[in-house]
Amino acid sequence: MQQAFMDLGGLAHTSGEIAKATGLDDSVVHRILQSGVYQGTFIRVKRGVYQLGTGAAKLGIHALAHDELVGDRARAVLQELRLVSDGGLALLYALAPFGGAQRQCIEMAVGDSDLVEVGMTPREILTVGRSLRTGASGRVILAYLPDAIQQRVLAEPVVQEAGPGVITDNDVLLSSLDDIRDQGHAVGRQECMRGWNSCAAPVMWNDSIMGAVLLLRPAHLMPEVPPKLIEATKHAAAQLSRTGGSWPASGQRA
Repeated sequence: MQQAFMDLGGLAHTSGEIAKATGLDDSVVHRILQSGVYQGTFIRVKRGVYQLGTGAAKLGIHALAHDELVGDRARAVLQELRLVSDGGLALLYALAPFGGAQRQCIEMAVGDSDLVEVGMTPREILTVGRSLRTGASGRVILAYLPDAIQQRVLAEPVVQEAGPGVITDNDVLLSSLDDIRDQGHAVGRQECMRGWNSCAAPVMWNDSIMGAVLLLRPAHLMPEVPPKLIEATKHAAAQLSRTGGSWPASGQRA
């Protein structure tokens, strides 16, 4: 049912449209929608018309927490990426369950690094949702979201704390999303924070975007992201993807 909303695009759809998209009987769709409204998974916009609610995002985060994505496995994958990068910072972002289309750090491997040097405390990194229009990990997630959500994110102002490499032109940003879907990764050059370059790759569950793996290194140590670290980042994301693949087919999105 949730996938049908994504496939149909737009914000709201009739129960008949959803039934046709899912191949389910009208009465079954009606029962699921009514139950979902009660649980917050769907919102009844008006009689017979529904849209996804915040509960849908909460289900995704709940699934992340109970499918061994967060925990020892994720930490081991991020730690391996950090070691391959010779001491970089490896973080796992997921779509935030509240606050609109944002990303939230849910796991990280930073060694003995003082996170104040990246402009945030560990608490802030783990709990504060971040704009999807800023940074390699944000753009990676945004690349696989429906057009309607992309347009909402593009309408947001660029966050003040962004680095000097942040993409402010929406046409350039949209073009970068095409490149991400083609190549399976994004590179950020002082995009989120001054003095730090990055590489990110998508974490997918089948054909749906769930988050991104992000590798950060000081710009003076990594003026350009070498192919070895791009592949290592994509490999880490693939390990945390339910499909076992790092990104879906070219041009495909959730």
